[in-house]
Amino acid sequence: MIGNDWHNIIFNSSISFADRFDAVYRYQIQANTIYKNFSAVFGLNENSEITPESAPLLPIRAFQIETLYTADHDYELIFKSSGTSGMQRSTHYIADKRLYERAIIQGFSEHFPLSEYSILCYMPGYSDNQYSSLIWMANYLIKKDNSGLSRFLDQSVKLDNWIEKVDELGRKHILFGAAFGLLDILKNTNYIKSKPFEIIETGGMKTHRREISKAELRKILSEGYGTKQSSIHSEYGMCELLSQMYSIGGEWFTTPHWMEVTIRNPDNPQEICKPGEEGKIGIIDLANVYSCPFLLTEDKGVMDQEGKFKVLGRWNSDDLRGCNFLIDRD
Repeated sequence: MIGNDWHNIIFNSSISFADRFDAVYRYQIQANTIYKNFSAVFGLNENSEITPESAPLLPIRAFQIETLYTADHDYELIFKSSGTSGMQRSTHYIADKRLYERAIIQGFSEHFPLSEYSILCYMPGYSDNQYSSLIWMANYLIKKDNSGLSRFLDQSVKLDNWIEKVDELGRKHILFGAAFGLLDILKNTNYIKSKPFEIIETGGMKTHRREISKAELRKILSEGYGTKQSSIHSEYGMCELLSQMYSIGGEWFTTPHWMEVTIRNPDNPQEICKPGEEGKIGIIDLANVYSCPFLLTEDKGVMDQEGKFKVLGRWNSDDLRGCNFLIDRD
């Protein structure tokens, strides 16, 4: 497959997920030596009958120790997780940045049509990482706002003036930021509640180690910004994925049509947990076609009867690297 073909397959909802998965899996099992060898442990090869539920999920830490790259041309972007000096960082080589752009726009616009919203981004700390996928995503969303009003929040932005300009265009305003950065705004500024934002919170600043539940975070944001909890949303993503997931007005996430999430038994990741059972979050992101789409995260989650999932934190509480609440996002 070449780039244009993958675009027409991965994002084509008229093709069943199973068929799209099969095309990507067959490509991976041939082009990705690391995933091919990993699948062989389970007795699988390119001739095996496979379904999304039975596909082996590569531990996401492989991005820290291996180069997961299948394209026959040079990469266009690099994303790296944040980390202190000497710490192993995940590295994601991006062969086709248009796949990332399309995943960003289609995933975001499903919930927040860009023609209706202007976005104020506040992501302190992430700018220190020149390879941050979150900063790249925010910049791309800002670029795609044809009103020219979307931007990063800094000292040059006067909130009242910005809100007034957005209102004049008949647009809605979104404050999109790192969870603990959003709390810092409330702590360090005289925020006026007269024009409440919709809020999208994502992974927190790595310098904070305070444990906070999602429910507590939502309560604080609601009271501090004067925003109804139904207008407080979450985004779940990471540098190892090209796609993002959103929870709208609550804690339960859904996936775009080219992704699938399952909850896996941590002692036997090939076993899918029943609704209500906690386990590790397993993700299939077909947009990761040139790296690895089949991943087992270190995040704890639970799924409901309808297929929505909730993020409960890191599976190993001794290995906290961030938060969403306490979810790593780079």
